[in-house]
Amino acid sequence: MAASRAHLGAGRGGQLASPGQRALLPPCDSGLWARWRLSAMVFSNNDEGLINRKLPKELLLRIFSFLDIVTLCRCAQISKAWNVLALDGSNWQKIDLFNFQTDVEGRVVENISKRCGGFLRQLSLRGCIGVGDSSLKTFAQNCRNIEHLNLNGCTKITDSTCYSLSRFCAKLKHLDLTSCVSITNSSLKGISEGCRNLEYLNLSWCDQITKDGIEALVRGCRGLKSLLLRGCTQLEDEALKHIQNYCHELVSLNLQSCPRITDEGVVQICKGCPRLQALCLSGCGNLTDASLSALALNCPRLQILEAARCSHLTDAGFTLLARNCHDLEKMDLEECVLITDSTLIQLSIHCPNLQALSLSHCELITDDGILHLSNSSCGQERLQVLELDNCLLITDVALEHLEHCQGLERLELYDCQQVTRAGIKRMRAQLPHVKVHAYFAPVTPPTAVGGSGHRLCRCCVIL
Repeated sequence: MAASRAHLGAGRGGQLASPGQRALLPPCDSGLWARWRLSAMVFSNNDEGLINRKLPKELLLRIFSFLDIVTLCRCAQISKAWNVLALDGSNWQKIDLFNFQTDVEGRVVENISKRCGGFLRQLSLRGCIGVGDSSLKTFAQNCRNIEHLNLNGCTKITDSTCYSLSRFCAKLKHLDLTSCVSITNSSLKGISEGCRNLEYLNLSWCDQITKDGIEALVRGCRGLKSLLLRGCTQLEDEALKHIQNYCHELVSLNLQSCPRITDEGVVQICKGCPRLQALCLSGCGNLTDASLSALALNCPRLQILEAARCSHLTDAGFTLLARNCHDLEKMDLEECVLITDSTLIQLSIHCPNLQALSLSHCELITDDGILHLSNSSCGQERLQVLELDNCLLITDVALEHLEHCQGLERLELYDCQQVTRAGIKRMRAQLPHVKVHAYFAPVTPPTAVGGSGHRLCRCCVIL
């Protein structure tokens, strides 16, 4: 990344990198390094090398367009001619700096923006904690055609960055502000005014956001299709009412760990967003079957439902859901402690596309439920992932049933105390491609002959 920093701010036809700069290039094997040095000597001494004479610049430029950042920076150090071609803005339409996050500072982003200008369409600065508002303002001014911007974990940025994006980046469609904890409602007001083409917005863990910010956002960005609000702990049902009123195109909504959300808010979302395909309600502990009923009656296209730790949901709610949402593909029901085999029977009958199912800590699930699942069309043809951690009633019999699931790729069995190594071995003999994750507690050592006192578990013995 140091090499790219040295070049990205330079004008076209800039000087070759010094030996010291070349030393900062990412390492490669000795053979490649030897060939690289040879070609560097050839083209450094003669910009009219064979490849330059035989291929037109347009074709070389096209070849360079397939290279990644590191390779482009290496090519830029071959010769003056290649420096111009490699650093041409048309080669830098998509940039992901995640692998260089510890090195990226504000000036790197500024140099990139000056080099790429209107060519840049996608930029990921995920994890680049050294980037702040000033450099992103320069970026916004120079790269006005940006459509996809990932600022996940850029903790230095504030509302000022969103103001800049609103002013200069009207074509923005995808914006990720995950863990940008200084973002407030003012940012959402700015985005709604200047980025009206926005389709995807991730505000996860931006815990200063309230219903007022959501209202301002959806009034301007009515084309939102994906909205992620994980960990926005101040959001209440009224925020969902605003989404219902304006975002009728919404396909994906994530409300994980929004503890103030109740059935009232979910019902409103379901009525106003009938195209919903993915919904995460994990950690919304106040929800009841009323939410599942609303989903069943209003969102027939639902494919993904995450309801982990929603401990009030019952078989009745999931029965209604299964009978109406036949496109379900993935369900996370971890710690839905009230559900029984009845839910699995309904899913087996009505949801033929089910591919992934988590039942961890659903302690009422038995071998009989797994039997119905494995004998169904989804079990035999579609099921790929099944999580049964801490399902205490599951035994080796369930593993025998699962032998019918030819598409099964991963099975979680942590703390299934009635499952044995022998049972897993027998299942693996029939399904050798399955990855089984299980844990067997170490056997407590027997009390010494003639000894007295309490038996100690292995942990205590070690200590």
